[in-house]
Amino acid sequence: MAETECKRLFLSGNEALVEGALYAGCNFYAGYPITPASEIIEILSKRMPALGRVSMQLEDEISSLAAVIGASLAGAKAMTATSGPGMSLMQENLGLAVICEIPLVIANIMRGGPSTGLPTKPAQGDIMQARYGSHGDYELVALIPNSVQESFELIIEAFNISEMLRVPVIFLSSADVAHMRETVIVPEQDAIPIIDRKKPTRPKADYKPFDNNSPDLVPPMPIFGEGYKTHYTGLTHNEYGFPSDDPVVHTKLIERLEKKITNKIDEITKIDTKFLEDAELIVISYGSPSRAALQAVIDARNEGLKVGYIRLITLWPFPLKILKKLCKNVNKILVLELNLGQIVNQVRLLGTEYVYFYPKIGGVLYTPDEILSEIRRCVKE
Repeated sequence: MAETECKRLFLSGNEALVEGALYAGCNFYAGYPITPASEIIEILSKRMPALGRVSMQLEDEISSLAAVIGASLAGAKAMTATSGPGMSLMQENLGLAVICEIPLVIANIMRGGPSTGLPTKPAQGDIMQARYGSHGDYELVALIPNSVQESFELIIEAFNISEMLRVPVIFLSSADVAHMRETVIVPEQDAIPIIDRKKPTRPKADYKPFDNNSPDLVPPMPIFGEGYKTHYTGLTHNEYGFPSDDPVVHTKLIERLEKKITNKIDEITKIDTKFLEDAELIVISYGSPSRAALQAVIDARNEGLKVGYIRLITLWPFPLKILKKLCKNVNKILVLELNLGQIVNQVRLLGTEYVYFYPKIGGVLYTPDEILSEIRRCVKE
């Protein structure tokens, strides 16, 4: 990209997230300050009004997500941001957004937990919460960056997926990525494609807001006030949105909500891979640990060890079939996480003979030397 076609900015991860959200067309934000996400609402409270957009501070995280849901129904590209404790409070409304197919983005800047935990320290303890925090059977999408540049790029991706699939998307950053500073390339506005939700074209009398026969299983979504009859409820509902406890209606709805995402898994999955051609052991990581992991893998290969590298960028839906193909020629995998074991349990479903796990908690990051020592140990076993 030519220098004249982009801006080079020196930003923190949270600042880059804001730039990406604005680039994606976010025009409504509601949130409540919480470390280490507070910079997001602080910046947006200044930037959004200047752009003719809306930024609100609500009384808590419950009302914040409720406001985001309402704004999205009114046609806004809407988001909120929080950390672990706030994410816990959002789970009921997250379930409402799922069953009503409301596009929105939640940025969870993870910190140590549980409860108040380590407010200023990085962690990856909210991975399973992101996927299973609400109750019932459902699918959603979760993305995780490992750099400030990706904080900009992946929040745009989060909005695009959300609008394309009519689904909440969770952006899982962490305290270290949110607060580190790096150079960020921000392209001209039209350089990155921006996706907007489909709007209905059928006559208003024929419109089904939850049509199970939509070609891609994603029904077009009107804006409140445009004249289309819509009814939104957290109850199981038929194609017109009205409550039903018919088992057939429930099955069709829930299966469609799942399949509209899982059918797109190849399209929405992002994975970074290196050195897999001759690998005898593969290191799998995500988020900030992947930075140290890559250096450790490079150091191991310089020692003659045949080690590969996989970085998960799309965590949910978990790309099990894709990983099976990538790992089919190895019998050893080493998983790194800043928790006591969350994604590792998904990796074990690959059926690889030896899955080693090297966890780290306490708000302290891995060093490449620590990971290299673990690689040597796994290779020898």
